[in-house]
Amino acid sequence: MKMMMTLLALTVMAAPASAAPVEEAGIASLSADLSAGRTTSVRAVRAYLKRIAAMDRRGPRLNSIITLNPDALKQAAALDAERRAGLVRGPLHGVPILLKDNIEAAGMPTTAGSLALARNDNGRDAPVAASLKAAGAIILGKANMSEWANFRSTRSMSGWSGMGGLTRNPYALDRTTCGSSSGSGAAIAAGFAPAAIGTETNGSIICPSSLMGLVGLKPTVGLVPRTHIVPISQSQDTAGPMARDVRDAAILLSVLIASDPADPATADAKAHAHDYAAALDPAAIKGMRIGVMRGIEQPALVALYDAALARLTALGAILVDVEKPDMDAMRAASGTVLNAEFKTDLNAYLASTDPARVESRTLADLIAFNSAHAPREMPLFGQELFEKAQAGAGAADPAYAEARDKAKRLAGPEGIDAMLAARKLDLLLALSYGPAWISDTLYGDNYSGPRGLTSPAAIAGYPHLTVPMGQMRGLPVGLSFIGAAYDEQRLLNVGYAFEQAQGLKLRPDFRATADAGPELEAAQP
Repeated sequence: MKMMMTLLALTVMAAPASAAPVEEAGIASLSADLSAGRTTSVRAVRAYLKRIAAMDRRGPRLNSIITLNPDALKQAAALDAERRAGLVRGPLHGVPILLKDNIEAAGMPTTAGSLALARNDNGRDAPVAASLKAAGAIILGKANMSEWANFRSTRSMSGWSGMGGLTRNPYALDRTTCGSSSGSGAAIAAGFAPAAIGTETNGSIICPSSLMGLVGLKPTVGLVPRTHIVPISQSQDTAGPMARDVRDAAILLSVLIASDPADPATADAKAHAHDYAAALDPAAIKGMRIGVMRGIEQPALVALYDAALARLTALGAILVDVEKPDMDAMRAASGTVLNAEFKTDLNAYLASTDPARVESRTLADLIAFNSAHAPREMPLFGQELFEKAQAGAGAADPAYAEARDKAKRLAGPEGIDAMLAARKLDLLLALSYGPAWISDTLYGDNYSGPRGLTSPAAIAGYPHLTVPMGQMRGLPVGLSFIGAAYDEQRLLNVGYAFEQAQGLKLRPDFRATADAGPELEAAQP
């Protein structure tokens, strides 16, 4: 009897500790649990599917997921078998990841939120999806998004699509998720997967990440292939990671980088490929000269921002105030570019789809489809941007090339590059956005708060990282780090140093509305 009790005690002692709850797991932590035998990919997938079933269409009804991968459990079982056989492809092996629903993955439709693309499964993977699968990731499903990446109407409402309805912010259900990577942000904040891939043309990774307490990285345009991603603009479009922490974003970036013959912008991408997570160095912040954007008016946001600046100074950064660049001219030029490229690039994408599954073959067809299905497609806003793009000549417009060159010059060499060079700076710093505003079904997005340097970074095609900085009235607020082209490692190093020193762990509580209590909740240095 004594021997049996001793053996039982030894067995209990030898049993692996329990895995972290899935709603708290990131890529690195879930990968560690899988490696230690504390869980399996099948168990993790089942747990995420159960949580999605309970909270996405029921309970708080976040509406963050459009499609789930019907083969997710089968793929998880195969990856578990590989692990048991000693084959582990890397930190993403057996880890579920969500894709924004403008990124193709075989076996699931890619809708861009539109009913016109409800059957758009071409049996092909975007290079982004292919890279994730090759690294062992499980594509758990496709996330809801602002329909057509917020490029259908001048009065669009972030987070709404005809396919998925309105995505809700898990920090306050009546507040916006921003967009257009709305579902990607809401799903990760809610614990439906460890991380997601979003896309950005101007703010669509950074804004949802900032408003929902995530780390979001918009890479340099040309670092990540865009093939088989529903486009807006070849000049500004990119995919990028949305994750719980900087390390997870670095892990994803390392996998996503690739040169793709079908995307000439990525010709030099391989030259910048390395293990960004292994290269994380929080000590690199010491002595860095960081240009600081001011001009915030709300006292609570100023206090939150000042606390972050004090922490960066304590970490050894040298902070230098800089003036905000003139954004009106670059935005106007960028608007001309997006209007032209959208028509040309979208028509090319539609032509590449299966005509048996996608009846709308051109932008003109989509406009007609929306008009014919107006009660479902246009109950809240119209399609003014579609109509404006269709009325133009696309990339054949004589004004297009001049506007493209002007936008890039004003945002890049005469914008961010000039700001860095003038004061011998390593990178720039700004508030990402203010806290989430109330979702407005009548007037659409109506935000007039701070936007930092989102537009210059997007128009120049330069990298932009947002990291959670604190909360205001229970709503997350992010801190932005912006650099020159291909400065991702530098941004990640500084963001990692700040994140580790901050020690901030944000978790949503799915409240109906934001706190009416104390305005400021920040980790003080």
